[in-house]
Amino acid sequence: MVGAKVQFVPLGERVVIKPIQREQTTRGGIYLPDTAKEKPQEGEIVAVGQGRVTDDGARIPMELAVGDRVIYSKFAGTEYKDGDDEYLIMRESDVLAKVS
Repeated sequence: MVGAKVQFVPLGERVVIKPIQREQTTRGGIYLPDTAKEKPQEGEIVAVGQGRVTDDGARIPMELAVGDRVIYSKFAGTEYKDGDDEYLIMRESDVLAKVS
């Protein structure tokens, strides 16, 4: 299916994040190749799960919502690539902060 948009439905307390790419050049105008770039640590949430279920069956709702900009752990999550789009799937607890 060419051009089809992937619909994510993360399970439990997981979120799907689209990393926000940084500039490809330094302030001095030097181009940075992919091998010299650091992994992004900031992104936008594109999907959230329903929340964690406790041992007694109660569901704890998610604190994050679709559209939130967040900062997350550098090596957290599982990478998923759909065409040219890259996503990270991680637990809500791996998200460090919301960016306002």
